[in-house]
Amino acid sequence: MGTVTHMSQRTAVVEGVLVVSKEAGWTSHDVVAKIRGLLGGVKVGHAGTLDPAATGVLPVLVGRATRVAEYLVDWDKEYRAVLRLGETTDTQDLTGKVLTRADPTVVREEALREVLGRFRGPQRQVPPMYSAVKVGGRPLYKAARAGETVERADRPIIVHELDILAVDGRDVTLRVVCSKGTYIRTLCADIGQALGVGGHLAALERCRVGPLFVEQALTVDQVADQVAIGTLPRHLIPLNRALDRLPAMTVTDEQARLVLHGGAVSPAGTEQLISSSGPVSIRLLDREGRLLAIGVYGGKTADLVRIRKVLAENESLN
Repeated sequence: MGTVTHMSQRTAVVEGVLVVSKEAGWTSHDVVAKIRGLLGGVKVGHAGTLDPAATGVLPVLVGRATRVAEYLVDWDKEYRAVLRLGETTDTQDLTGKVLTRADPTVVREEALREVLGRFRGPQRQVPPMYSAVKVGGRPLYKAARAGETVERADRPIIVHELDILAVDGRDVTLRVVCSKGTYIRTLCADIGQALGVGGHLAALERCRVGPLFVEQALTVDQVADQVAIGTLPRHLIPLNRALDRLPAMTVTDEQARLVLHGGAVSPAGTEQLISSSGPVSIRLLDREGRLLAIGVYGGKTADLVRIRKVLAENESLN
């Protein structure tokens, strides 16, 4: 009987975004694999990789939520990072081999604050060799492990906020709010270089991803406990709420049937979309407020809303 109960609890889990607090030593893939096992093979993914040594918010996508990862990875992120001055490493973090050492005591706080100011706002960043970024179809970390250094192009990022939380000897604790694609260990290495003493990332916690905060997150063990007692569904953020940063358009019953078959619909009457200055992704909802699909509106009055992803079943209108 216990097995039957356990399986029925698993099938109660439908879909949504689960906010997981990743612990040090786990890869993002480890977390996904563990939760997939707990849920009995339900489709599971994640939005926004965390390095194994890092901790904090990892958005885990369950069921049909795996289909909207591309809309969630654009969220901004907030970190608590410890910059260790006076040492550079080959990985730009604590796990790497020390390459250079310098006296960090020569750095005065006024100089530190001045240099940090240079790293706020839009800028370009060269991704680290130890990263999953691909050059010529090959992940950089594979080249790095083979002792190779690959020429790589810089990429645009935005550091929205960069503040000092504490200074403890050679360790500077920073609060960083940034755009997607920002490597915090590279940011730390670049700051250390600008200060003339070098530096690397000694510790990292991701405190927030978009609207998801670490305070609401569950550890993997807590996820397992919730699955065991059948209460995990209450911790899943519904797709429509997870995507609420996308504008929404309510469709008629007739349009809803078109949408569920991938048919384009007119945005007429939706001023928010008509006034758009360019292509925008939107949520298409039925009259009861249920999420049917994600579409793209081109921004011109004559444009139709073209369906990118159907997220509801045809039976939802019955």
